[in-house]
Amino acid sequence: MTDTARARKLADRIRVVVAETLQRRIKDPRLGYVTITDTRVTGDLREATVFYTVYGDDDERAASAAALESAKGVLRSEVGRQTGVRFTPSLTFVPDALPENARTIDDLLARAKESDAQVRASASGARFAGEADPYRKPGSEDDEDDGVEDGIDGEPGGRHGEDV
Repeated sequence: MTDTARARKLADRIRVVVAETLQRRIKDPRLGYVTITDTRVTGDLREATVFYTVYGDDDERAASAAALESAKGVLRSEVGRQTGVRFTPSLTFVPDALPENARTIDDLLARAKESDAQVRASASGARFAGEADPYRKPGSEDDEDDGVEDGIDGEPGGRHGEDV
């Protein structure tokens, strides 16, 4: 039986410990500006996946990934020391897809903005197909009401001209 609340708490603690250790103890020159975005722990608390982003180009991302892999042992021992769990989870570092997703969303928004501009440009000289206001207003000549309701054949009374 897995305790998801405990796994979430451990994941949050691992995220903080890894981020602080990277900032204070790891002095690898390959390590760029790394941000730990999320951590997930399996239900048995044996494996932790640490998601990270790196500010920079592809070369800096590759160098930072290599630096994280080489610092994995130091980070795992620090996690074990600060969390106090019986079995320290193994760490797996995965680059977060958040920047790529954000870039894709930005591209989609830019395309939608262009499309809206094209629609706005084509609608700027357009006119209504009928009148500008197709709804009848009270008091117009179409609404003349003489107080008698018309029947089926248009005759007063409503029953083919019969008086009721």
